[in-house]
Amino acid sequence: MVRFPVHAAVLPALRPEEFEKIRRLAHKKFGLELKPGKEELVLSRLGRMLRDGGFGSFNEYYDHVVADQTGESLIALIDALTTNYTSFFREAAHFEFLQSRIVPALRPRDEIRIWCAAAATGEEPYSLAFALLESLGLQSAGTVRILATDISTRALRAAERGIYPAERFSQMPKAMVCRYLLRGQGAAAGYFRVRPEIRARVEFRRLNLVEEFRHEAPFPVIFCRNVMIYFNQETRRDVVARLIDSLEPGGYLIVGHAESLGNRGFALDYVQPAVYRKAGAAGRGAMWKGGRRWDI
Repeated sequence: MVRFPVHAAVLPALRPEEFEKIRRLAHKKFGLELKPGKEELVLSRLGRMLRDGGFGSFNEYYDHVVADQTGESLIALIDALTTNYTSFFREAAHFEFLQSRIVPALRPRDEIRIWCAAAATGEEPYSLAFALLESLGLQSAGTVRILATDISTRALRAAERGIYPAERFSQMPKAMVCRYLLRGQGAAAGYFRVRPEIRARVEFRRLNLVEEFRHEAPFPVIFCRNVMIYFNQETRRDVVARLIDSLEPGGYLIVGHAESLGNRGFALDYVQPAVYRKAGAAGRGAMWKGGRRWDI
């Protein structure tokens, strides 16, 4: 069937039953909680998909997404509905904690592995690499291994390129800029690219946190920040349980400052705002010095 572009002026309305179908699909496939009142957001975010695809209604677009066996249409819907906002060294206290409290204990290891579970367009995993190398020294780059995952293939493609406008680094010390970035010239003037030897320490991979996942080994540190705000309580509980399973005993889970883990029966030790520690080998319930018990 040949579809013709839908003009913006005649974009169909989003009927309540259509919103409900899209809401259920978004929750089932990637945990997004679209509460009543988000109709305008769905209309504006998915309107472009209708226009570009020539769909005559949201029902027609929904049926296309569900029928697409490649999964590409679903990924495009996810990209449209989620916001991949991030920045370098966002919520800086977490990076300071990583450098001052976590890295010293990890320094003797032959390999330091960190999972960045909501990598978006790459600013967070590259910030982790910069922070680790600031503490360990560039000579230790070979020991750093960062797994950076996200549900959005569009965001991951941008992250793998590692190219950002110069103004994104305006708050970064010039010495760090020189150590970790290459300045663009000619057509790339006004941009920086993360140095290839740093990019080589970060592996980007698509992963949906609401689906089952396994890793080759548990991590001593997991950053999963500013993604669970999109989930409802049940999904958040399930995701956190799987994150804890992916932590080694004594490992740290770091979430966004705006996120609440709730009270769901998983034992973690509260360390500081948005930083939690899994019980160590001594057994469940070991209290981290200066912290308090926090049950999710």
